[in-house]
Amino acid sequence: MGQFQLYFQLGIQHILDLKGFDHILFVVALCAIYVTRDWKKILILVTAFTIGHSITLALATLKLVKVNSDWIEFLIPVTIAVTAVSNIFSPKPSSGRGIQINYVFALFFGLIHGLGFSNYLRSLLGKEASIFQPLLAFNLGLEVGQLVIVTITVVVAGLLVGLVGVNRKDWALVISSIVLGMAVMMMIDTKFW
Repeated sequence: MGQFQLYFQLGIQHILDLKGFDHILFVVALCAIYVTRDWKKILILVTAFTIGHSITLALATLKLVKVNSDWIEFLIPVTIAVTAVSNIFSPKPSSGRGIQINYVFALFFGLIHGLGFSNYLRSLLGKEASIFQPLLAFNLGLEVGQLVIVTITVVVAGLLVGLVGVNRKDWALVISSIVLGMAVMMMIDTKFW
């Protein structure tokens, strides 16, 4: 197995790891208000998150930015909780052409999540001669894993809302409330306190 493939698979495994489900919860919270027909909005959302976490993943892995990991471990569930609360107060995406708050959350909170990813990646890199290829491969793996989460979330929402007849607002409220509860528990469990 080549170096690129190894780090690509590690990126996928990292974001889909059920033991570290914080990233899964964040992506689910971001997508909770969308259904399949909102695919353009979802594409913008995923791109914003990618840009955000790619920037800080690269900067932190290259040791250009250093942040206390206890802060990051606390701030990641905060980002999840804020996104879930936003969904609770606005359980449908806006129909206007302006920038939606979820896009801003995805970009800004992606910066925080990138710092969380970087601690894991830096520990894997060890003394690699060049980190460009592993960094790119890991980031692409994260994206594939993220797309798996987005697809599952949106397909389930589409099936329940479109076929079963669940109210779209109710779906967003229930999912966001569950995610919020889990995020609060994660905040309480961090070393921050």
